[in-house]
Amino acid sequence: TFKPQKKFTPGTMRQQLHKNAMASLSAGIDLKEAVKLPRGEDYNDWLAVHVVDFYNRISLIYGTVSEHCTEAACPKMSGGAKYEYQWADKVQYKKPTSLPAPVYIGLLMDWVEEQINDDRLFPGDSQTPFPKNYTASVKKILTRLFRVFVHVYIHHFDRLRNIGAEAHVNTCYKHFYYFVTEFGLVDKKELEPLKEMTMRLCR
Repeated sequence: TFKPQKKFTPGTMRQQLHKNAMASLSAGIDLKEAVKLPRGEDYNDWLAVHVVDFYNRISLIYGTVSEHCTEAACPKMSGGAKYEYQWADKVQYKKPTSLPAPVYIGLLMDWVEEQINDDRLFPGDSQTPFPKNYTASVKKILTRLFRVFVHVYIHHFDRLRNIGAEAHVNTCYKHFYYFVTEFGLVDKKELEPLKEMTMRLCR
């Protein structure tokens, strides 16, 4: 049930930004360059466009391995032996709680979807200002989405390779990595689990 949920309203500036960003990517432009803020564009809109796009892409990537990511196969949301992620949302899980990976990722994707569909956080039109907590919220969303990459790469890479999705997922990862490092949106410590792979992929 992991499928893109969020689309941009036709005719809006954000939809146009999204189309331009996608055209750059499909034209084979250097990803490091493609993530840079276009001259004259609004920084917050640029973040919003990418957050939604990464949510959609990572949903689809996880969808390709989700039948293999079961509570029995992945009893913890982890990235190898050194890293375990615990879930807290201040509602159902008030304290960080250890959960099986598919449960954690399901909660994570629902939570991100809720954030990006909240007009108070992601205003639907360019006339409404972004809230003061916007950048902090974007950082939290992207940090959590990165954890899905960590789990998929470390625990389900064979599946990606078997279905011929490795190159596509690597491109999505590079796009994500260049974007979050360009704008300092994910803490270096959070990027540690995929450090060696990133050094090979993102030279």
